[in-house]
Amino acid sequence: MKKVGLLGGTFDPVHNGHIEIAKSFIGSGYIDELWILLTPYPPHKIDKKHVSYEKRLLMLENAFNNHEFKILSIEKDLPKPSYTYRTIKVLKKENPDYRFFFCLGEDSLTKFHTWKHFNKILEEAELLVAKRPNFDHSSVETTILKKTTFVEHQPIDISSSSIKSNINDELYLKSYLPSSVHSVIEKENLYR
Repeated sequence: MKKVGLLGGTFDPVHNGHIEIAKSFIGSGYIDELWILLTPYPPHKIDKKHVSYEKRLLMLENAFNNHEFKILSIEKDLPKPSYTYRTIKVLKKENPDYRFFFCLGEDSLTKFHTWKHFNKILEEAELLVAKRPNFDHSSVETTILKKTTFVEHQPIDISSSSIKSNINDELYLKSYLPSSVHSVIEKENLYR
């Protein structure tokens, strides 16, 4: 049975922190492949403006051009806003023999109980969670922790919003963006 990790996000833009967490998931040995899910309209960011879906998809394809990673645009065609439980249900139906792991950072685990139908996600997939140093997850419900496997990870202190805030600082961008993503941002004049 193929074991597939699912890593979702707006990736606006994708940065080295995303790359490193993806490598931690693949390198953990728990999954055979990692599928990257580009979210067009995340429910918790519905009021924020994003670079177009197509440009974010282009940046993702440039950043994750490796056979261990597969970029999926399935959420673009699903009802809006994008809810994880819907996406996993569709993927499970299309791939009934696959074992799915939904991948997230330990910081997101503490809020997982607030996700729409989080219990349905746990029915269809296990959680694969990237550890953060000195992070306390004692407030996480036991039912969630029973379906959770933790993987080693050394996070990079970077966020998409900090990339946007420092868009004119070339040295900063070169430090935190894959060169292929930096090229797309420059060529398309994004975030300016």
